[in-house]
Amino acid sequence: MFEQDQNIFNVLLDSISEGVVVVDEQQNIVQVNKAGEIMFGYDEGELSNETLNILIPQNYHAKHGAHFKGFVKENKQRSMGHGRDIFGAKKDGSIFPIEASLNPFTFHGKNYIMALVIDITERKKLEQEKNHLAKIFLESLNEIYVFDAITLNFINVNEGAKKNIGYTLEELKSMTPLDIKPNYNEEQFRNEVEVLNNDSIEKIEFEALHQRKSGSTYPVSVHLQRSKLGDRAVYVAIILDITEQKNYTERLEKTVELRTEELKSALAVEKELNDLKTKFLSMVSHEFKTPLSGILTSTMLLSKYKRTEQQDKREKHIATITDKVQYLNVILNDFLSVEKLDKGKVNYKFSTFKISKVLNEVIYNANMVLKRGQRINYPENIDDLSLFQDEKILELALSNLIYNAIKYSNENTIIDIEISQNKDTTIFKVIDNGIGIPKKDQKNIFQRYFRAENALLMQGTGIGLNIVKDHLEKLNGNIAFTSTEQKGSTFIIELPNKAQE
Repeated sequence: MFEQDQNIFNVLLDSISEGVVVVDEQQNIVQVNKAGEIMFGYDEGELSNETLNILIPQNYHAKHGAHFKGFVKENKQRSMGHGRDIFGAKKDGSIFPIEASLNPFTFHGKNYIMALVIDITERKKLEQEKNHLAKIFLESLNEIYVFDAITLNFINVNEGAKKNIGYTLEELKSMTPLDIKPNYNEEQFRNEVEVLNNDSIEKIEFEALHQRKSGSTYPVSVHLQRSKLGDRAVYVAIILDITEQKNYTERLEKTVELRTEELKSALAVEKELNDLKTKFLSMVSHEFKTPLSGILTSTMLLSKYKRTEQQDKREKHIATITDKVQYLNVILNDFLSVEKLDKGKVNYKFSTFKISKVLNEVIYNANMVLKRGQRINYPENIDDLSLFQDEKILELALSNLIYNAIKYSNENTIIDIEISQNKDTTIFKVIDNGIGIPKKDQKNIFQRYFRAENALLMQGTGIGLNIVKDHLEKLNGNIAFTSTEQKGSTFIIELPNKAQE
C-alpha cells in the first residue's frame, strides 16, 4: 500500500510543470520532480538524500537555516519571493531568481515540506527592461507626452515635460495638446495626426510652437507616433526644444546677410578702385604728356631764335620750359609725399609761428598764378594769432586749397579767406565762387587720384586733397567742405592750437 501511494505521489509530482522539491524536517531532499531537476540542472534521482542547501546559493546558507526552523515551527503555508528577491543555485554554480511557495504536509506519520519553485529569470528580465524604459521616460531631458487618441486628453508626461511646460501632471490630465499649442485648433491638429491611423506610417515629424503655463512660448520639433496602452489607443509625442537651433539659424542667416552686404560693398569699392586706377593712368598720361609736349615745342623753337633782337622770344620759351619743369616737379613731389605717408616716414617739425607769416607766403605765391581779374581777400585781425604746429604742413594745406580755388574759379572772381581761433583750435576757411563739385562726386573728393567729372579737362593729379587730409588727421586736425555745382565751394580746416609732439 505504501509503495502504491508513493507511485501515485511521484506521478502527481511529475505532472506539475513547476519545480517541486520535497524535504523532511532535517532539510534532506526526499523527492524532486522532473521539472525541478531540469530547472536546477540535475539528472534524475541525483538530488535524492542531498541537503536542501545544495539548491541554495552559498551566501544564503546561514540565514536560510533560521528561516527554515521558523517555518517548521509555525507549520503554515507561505509564499516566498514576493517583495524581496530569493535565488536558487544550479548544479553548474549559476544563480537564478525564483519564487517559492512552501506547503507543510504529513505523510504516513512523518512531517514534510513541499516547495513549489518557479524560475522567474525571464520575468525579472522583462521587469528590468520595463523599469529601464520607465526610467528613460521619466528622466529624459526631452519632453515626452502620452495622450488619448480619441479624447486627446493627456494621460502621462515625463519630468522634462513638466519642468519645461510648467504644469503639474494633475493639471495636464485635464488638458489636451491644443492647450499648449496656441497656433492650432482641434480640426487642424486632428488633420495633422490623421495620417498615423494609416498603418503604413509609423510616425510623423513637424514643428510647432508650445506655450508654457507662464505664457511664454518656445519653438519645438514634434516626433509623434501612435501606440497602445493596454487596450487603449494613445499617441506618444517626443518634443525637442529647438530654441537654440532657431537662434543659431537666425544668427547664421543674419551673418550670411551681413557677409553678403560686406561682399557687395567690397565689390563696389573694388569697382571704384578700378575706375580710379583707370582715371589715374589717364591723368598721369595727360599730366606728363602736356608739359613734356610744351617743353619739347619750346626747345625746338629756341633753336630758331638765334639773333640778338629775338631775345624776348627766347626768354618766353625759356619761361615756358621752366614753368612746365616746375609743374612736373610738383607732380613728382606729390607722388613722393604719398609714398612717405603710406610708409609712415613723415617726420613733423613743430614750432611756434605767426599764422600771418604763413598766409603771407601762400598768398604771395598764389598771386603769381591768379587769373585775370581774380582777387584774394585777406582776412582781418590775424596778426596776433599763433600756432604750435608744423609750419610747412599748414603752408602745404593752405596753398593746396587756395590754388584749387584759383584753378576752378573763372576770371574776375573773388576768393575769401577767413580765420578764427578759440582757446583750443584754429579754423581756416577758403571760399570760392567757382565751378563747385557735383553732388555725386562729393563722397570721393578726398580719395587719392579722384577728380570730379567737371574737372577732368583741367590740369591736376587728384592727389593734393588726399595728402592734405592725411597730414591734418595725423596732426589731430580735420578738413571738410560744402559745395554747390556752378556756385562755388568752401573748404574748412580745423587744427589744434598746440600740437601733441
